Amino acid sequence: MRKLLVANRGEIAVRIIASAALEGLSTVAVYTADDRGCAHVGRADEAVALPGTGAAGYLDTDAVIAAAVTAGADAVHPGYGFLAENADFARRCAEREVVFAGPPPQALAAFGDKSRARAIAARLGIPVPRGTGGPATLDEARRFLQGLGPGGAVMVKAVAGGGGRGMAPVRGPDGLAAAYDRCAAEALAAFGSAALYAEELIEGARHVEVQVAADAAGTVLALGDRDCSVQRRRQKLIEIAPAPWLSDDTRARLHAAATALIAAVPYRGLATVEFLVRGDDITFLEVNPRIQVEHTVTEEVTGLDLVALALRLADGVPLAKAGAGAGAGVGAGTGLTGEPSSRGFAVQARLNTETVTPDGAVLAGTGRLDRFLPPGGRGVRVDTHGYPGYQVSPRYDSLLAKVIASGATLDEALARLRRALGEFDVHGVPVNRDLLLAVAADPALRAGLIDTGYLDAHLPALVGAAPAGSASASSDAGTQAEAPAAEPPSPTQPASSPCAPRCRASSWRC
Repeated sequence: MRKLLVANRGEIAVRIIASAALEGLSTVAVYTADDRGCAHVGRADEAVALPGTGAAGYLDTDAVIAAAVTAGADAVHPGYGFLAENADFARRCAEREVVFAGPPPQALAAFGDKSRARAIAARLGIPVPRGTGGPATLDEARRFLQGLGPGGAVMVKAVAGGGGRGMAPVRGPDGLAAAYDRCAAEALAAFGSAALYAEELIEGARHVEVQVAADAAGTVLALGDRDCSVQRRRQKLIEIAPAPWLSDDTRARLHAAATALIAAVPYRGLATVEFLVRGDDITFLEVNPRIQVEHTVTEEVTGLDLVALALRLADGVPLAKAGAGAGAGVGAGTGLTGEPSSRGFAVQARLNTETVTPDGAVLAGTGRLDRFLPPGGRGVRVDTHGYPGYQVSPRYDSLLAKVIASGATLDEALARLRRALGEFDVHGVPVNRDLLLAVAADPALRAGLIDTGYLDAHLPALVGAAPAGSASASSDAGTQAEAPAAEPPSPTQPASSPCAPRCRASSWRC
């Protein structure tokens, strides 16, 4: 591979561009008419405009493939969301002799369809929740819910995509129709498919996922695990690696189940296998056949550059040679012949452009970033596409920055996270910094008492517990939302810092 088109936007596009440059690849960004001011546009070596606006532009397979051909790119990295799990897109890339830096189409078809992934897990003897056999109509979902008996509850889920979108718990027949319609609309907008299925709702469990990598020769390795139980309405907010509070036996069973699933189909690249853990019982949820938002915490505790690793695997390099370090060159590195060792802990907090009210309601935030100064210091990393003057659009995901803190112990990592969040200077757009600070300081998190329902149940109290005087957004963001979009940093701007070429923070404030 020589030239990579990044078929995404925002912080993940910035992240991919940075690692691709260190791998010696030239890069191409794509953007829609209303996203010209996003930082990824200026980070790449060149940029190609897509027709349309909003997420629909990035979901236009014809336009993205045409951009790759026009730019002379011989590879495409889809990031996460948008076309990342679209088997037809991967197939069409192959037809145009463009390398898809992700799993092959047949693997995307198997795991991108969550109902098919459930069937594969069940065939391997991995526990799965009871559910509909495949995509379900509203009537089929209703019959499944009735079959669970009095007090039964289901999770309505999108067949395609991930990231908590197109999902809703339903605890009685009265709310099923509204939840079904809402999930279908959200899934169609985010993934281009409105297909849904239903499975039994399992409550009181932790959300644990295993990071997996596979090469074209069939070698599959578990690279570590993460606890992602801190969720608000199925949207992850804080992730920890490695997953604390697991017995050695449970961790081993999770890793074995995850590698068996990926080995069950022809696979190449990265995957995340997600489970619910209650006590020592594990239940399979889904496979995300792509890079995850929270890949950063696995990188910090293993020393791997997962984006670089994925690029090498896409280029045909076997795991035994496709080693971890950034900047080693495509095909170089120490290689992976077994599970990498883990050192200490890492915690990631997602800084979103939103307002969380005292009653727990969440309101989307827009406006222009008047000030944007990410924190630094030992054990702190920030991945972001934000910069002063950036116009935040309501048409895209609310994720503005990922704050990652590492330490020898979980307590040390959490202490560094709290310090970093407290020092993050953001004005002009409302952000959820105060809520993140409250959760990071919650004794329940340090004690391992949080499950997937904890944050929703305690959200009003946590909002009320936010540190006094810690507001980090100006009150006139609504008027600023009408300001013209600013230009992103130019390709030469990051190079003004001598450390920028090797900076892993994805922030131009190196």
